[in-house]
This record gives sequence, C-alpha cells and structure tokens, in this order.
Amino acid sequence: MPSFKQIQYFVTVADFGGFTQAAETLFIAQSALSRQISQLEEELGFILFEREPRGVRLTPAGAAYRDRVSSIPITLAAAAEEGLQLARGEAGVLRLLHSSTIPAASLMPALKHFMAVCSKARINLDRASSEQQVSLVANGNADVGVIRLPVLRRDSRVRFIELPAERLWLALPDDHPLAQQESATVASLQQELFVSAVYHERGGLARVVTDLCLKRGFVPNKARIVSPKTSMLNLVAAKLGIAIVPERMTTLVGQGIAYIPLVDEDAKSSCALLLPLQPTLLAQAFADIMMPDGSLPLPPLAAEH
Repeated sequence: MPSFKQIQYFVTVADFGGFTQAAETLFIAQSALSRQISQLEEELGFILFEREPRGVRLTPAGAAYRDRVSSIPITLAAAAEEGLQLARGEAGVLRLLHSSTIPAASLMPALKHFMAVCSKARINLDRASSEQQVSLVANGNADVGVIRLPVLRRDSRVRFIELPAERLWLALPDDHPLAQQESATVASLQQELFVSAVYHERGGLARVVTDLCLKRGFVPNKARIVSPKTSMLNLVAAKLGIAIVPERMTTLVGQGIAYIPLVDEDAKSSCALLLPLQPTLLAQAFADIMMPDGSLPLPPLAAEH
C-alpha cells in the first residue's frame, strides 16, 4: 500500500513536471525523491513517468493514477482541520431539545449568538416534553435540553440549571370580558374553563397553573377539550376556554387570542437547562450563552429506572 508521503511526492512531481523543482518544494534531495518515486512505481506495478531530458511526462497509467489520488492530500488536510475544529468546540452538531412551552422563536437570540460564536457548528433542534428530555439527555441521545419546571423525573446523570423566572400571562378569546382589562389575578379565574390540565406523570406548566389555583382555594375547571401543548392556544382561539401561559408563549400570536399579564406576585414560571455531567464543548458553549449571572444549579436526585 503506497504511503501518504509517496502519494504527496508523486503529485508534486506531476504538478511541476520534473524532479528538480519538486525536490526544492518538498525540501528533500532530488536523488531521494527520485528513489521514492521508483519505489512507488515498483509497488504499484506500472510506470508513472516517462523520464525525458528536460523533465518527466505522465504515462497514461500515471495520468489515471493522478486523477484518483490528487485529492487525497486536500481531503486529509480538510479532515485534520475539521478534527481540530471539533476538538476546539468550533464545529460539529449540537442536538438541542426544547419544551413546547418554550417556543423556538423565544430561543432565537441565543441560537443566533451560538452560531456566531461557533461559526462552523450546526444545530439539530427538536421538541420533546420536559420529562422526556431528562431521559434523552441522560442517555446521550441529546446534548442539551431547555425544559419547563417543575419536572417529576430527575436523573443523577443530568445537571439541572434553573433560569430566571418569567411572568405568567392569561390567554383568552379576544371577545372575552377580561380581554378589555390591562391585567388579571388568578383568583378572578375561579369560574373560567381551563383548556390545560395537569397529568399525574408530568410536571411543567400545567402543574404550576394548578398549584397557583389550589393556593387560592379552587381547582381549575376543565374545558371539554384540554391539551398540555401549545395546541391549547388553538382551543383558546376556538373560544373553548382560557389558558395561563408563560411570557415566552405570548410570541405565538394567533387570530382570536388576547393576552393580559397576571399581577399575582407568585404568578411566575421558570425554565431550566439540562446538561449531562460531562457536556460536549458545543453544549457548554450554548449553556454559557443561556445562563446569565445568578443561574442556579439544581441538585440531581437519584436516577429513576
């Protein structure tokens, strides 16, 4: 099998059409270069060059061989550069998950910042529930997740880093009486139908909303159709009920929906980053962008199986 050095020598001689300039470019003696080419021809079993008084000329077999191998030095150099970029965390693919209550549009400033910092990297963005993200990140199927707290599942292989809380808003049909107000309170919603509902195996936004209502002495009345996803806004637009949503979701403007803020001091919801204990360089770069000063690491609990 010819060595890379022999192929490099052969391509250089072919490029210059002779041994003299090629040897000078390669910083080796002309006799040593000639010997290497002869050894390559012997190993291949055919003549690469016709030796002439003023240089060399490729044989038909040599020309065909050059067509095949001339890109090898460029390919190897590109592979080395790509490997170096990966090792520095400048390239590669970031597998990023986000909850449905954290719209991709709300992450766009961080994503653009990340792409500027890691200019050769790509992002594979996908949506998964907060509970699913814990398992996916812990098992190495994703690099980083952005979840809505609280989550009922914890895993000791994953770090939870809480992000600053955001104000909760009321989403309601635009012809609802409350839509004309500048703000509302949770207590004023006791008679309303909620299009979101808490699930026993999930935390997230629905649990935050339920807990807020329970603190005020009532259980949210379920609408006839409920959803834990952003499709709850379609139900609001269809005048089937109201929803309490984080401020990030108010960017999802839909026809027939009005948003007003809830003024209760505790009407807030937090997100968190999920990172493996040993994140990739790209995952850490994204986390550094997302984490402002004061972000709080949450202690991992024992893994659930």
